[in-house]
Formats: sequence, structure tokens, C-alpha cells
Amino acid sequence: MLFKNLLIYRFTKPFTHLPEELAELLGTKVFRPCGKQEQATLGWVPPVGKDDSPLVHAANGRLMVCLQRQEKLLPAAIVNEALAEKVAEIEAREDRKPGKKERTTLKEEIVFELLPRAFSRTRKLYAYIDLALGLLIVDSGSHKNAETLISELRAIVGSLPVVSLKTHHPIPPTLTAWLAEGTLPQSFALGGECELRDTGDDGGVIRCKNQDLFSEEIRNHLASGMYVSKMALCWFGGIDCVVDENFSLKRLRFGDLIDDKLAEVDAESAAEQFDVDFTIMAGEFANFIPALIAAFGGEDVG
Repeated sequence: MLFKNLLIYRFTKPFTHLPEELAELLGTKVFRPCGKQEQATLGWVPPVGKDDSPLVHAANGRLMVCLQRQEKLLPAAIVNEALAEKVAEIEAREDRKPGKKERTTLKEEIVFELLPRAFSRTRKLYAYIDLALGLLIVDSGSHKNAETLISELRAIVGSLPVVSLKTHHPIPPTLTAWLAEGTLPQSFALGGECELRDTGDDGGVIRCKNQDLFSEEIRNHLASGMYVSKMALCWFGGIDCVVDENFSLKRLRFGDLIDDKLAEVDAESAAEQFDVDFTIMAGEFANFIPALIAAFGGEDVG
């Protein structure tokens, strides 16, 4: 289990709960499937995936948790089609058009009838606390989803003093300068894609992939006033990713050095493999994240 995205949050006060304490708190809101008339449910599950595993997976001062959400898939098009049929029946039978209030009631009745037969979709959202770095790291490309996890965790523990990690140098101007000057900080190289945005009212966007980003064409776009909103970076420690203007890291890929470390361990079970993946991944992130922060001038703690 390797993260594909990273959203990074800074603890403003140390997280002091022991793994057993945190697991006990999470146990007050474990996941349960949707009931017949529930559209969605949310709760905590063991990160390892086995029902009898702890709700907190602890390794080397890092605490992994997993929030699971299940929702009924009831497309609006299906509801609206059923509503249109009922409205047509009323018009034909009673020679009148249902008003807004009646239509709302009819729609609620349709949802009530369809929910028990709707398919369910289940998703997991992983995150871990690095106690040494004082960071909460969420495997998500969506700030909305990450904030949901943080809100649920805060409701459980009573207080979760975290803020989005900010760098001293703003992301877009820094990425733009790197691309315009053709130089990147030590231990980083340019990846194969970027996104350019126009500062004008039209808001033009150019997406470049599998191109020479140091080409004259790209330089001309930058000279015309466009800026880099996201760019692929390669860290020499063995991690590639795309950094966007909000310091979200997406499409993480691990290089051969890290893959070799993962392959060296002969895990005898899925649980052992999970622990190996987590330990090695988090250990690499403990080097990668500070290096990336330093590349953007360090952390802005103001």
C-alpha cells in the first residue's frame, strides 16, 4: 500500500495520544455499512484491512489511520426520470400540473423507494501522523476529502491543531522561475510535464506533457506573461510527483531504489507486506518532504 497523492498538514502543537489511546477513541465511531434508507455512512476501519486488526497501525513513531465511506449510487438522471413519469401520470389522470411543493414530496418518495435497491460504493482514505516531523500526511488529491478526514479525527480526539503546510516561497512564481532560468534546486530535476496559465482575463491554460520543457516555445509562453501552476519534479532520492500551486503532490511514483527496498523483504502475509510498505514509504517521505520544503525556501511558520 503506497500513497499516490500527498496533502501535508503541520501540527501547531504536539500530538500526544499513544497508539492504543487513539485506537480506543477511533473505536467510538467504527465504520458500518449503509442502512436501507441511508445515502452514506462514514467511519474508521483498520488500515491493514483485516477486521481483527487495530484501528491504528503504528510503526517507527508513525500512526496510520483509515477512514472509510460508503455511499449509495442513485444518479440524479434516474430520479428525475422517475419523477417525470409520476408528474406525467398526475397530469393525465387529474388534468393538472403538480406544484413545486408536491414535486419535492414526490421526489423524496422516489428516493425512499429506490435507495434500498441502489448499488453501494465504498472508498478508503488513508493518512498517517509522523510524530517526529509533526506532520499529518493524507493520501488524497482533494482538499475537501482531506478536510473531511481531519474533521472526523478532530471530532474523535477533541482537538487536532493542524494547518495546511505553507512554504516560504510561493509555489507558482518559484516553479515559473525554475522553468524560465532552466535551473532547479540541488537533488531535484525537471519531470516531463507542466501546466501554464495566463494571468489575463481569458484565463488560458496550456498543458505540456512529454515535451522538452526548456524549449524555446515554452520560454516564449513564459515571456508573454504565463506562469507555471503545476509541474512534474524528480527527487534524486527516488520519488517523482507533480506539484501544484497549493503544494499538493499528485501522481507519486517510486523509483527503482525504493522498489528494490520493498522487494528485499519477503513478507509472509498481507499484513506483513502492509507494514513493510508503510515503514519504507514513510521513511522515504521523511527525507523527501523536508527536501521539497527546503527547495521552496523552507516552511512559512508566520
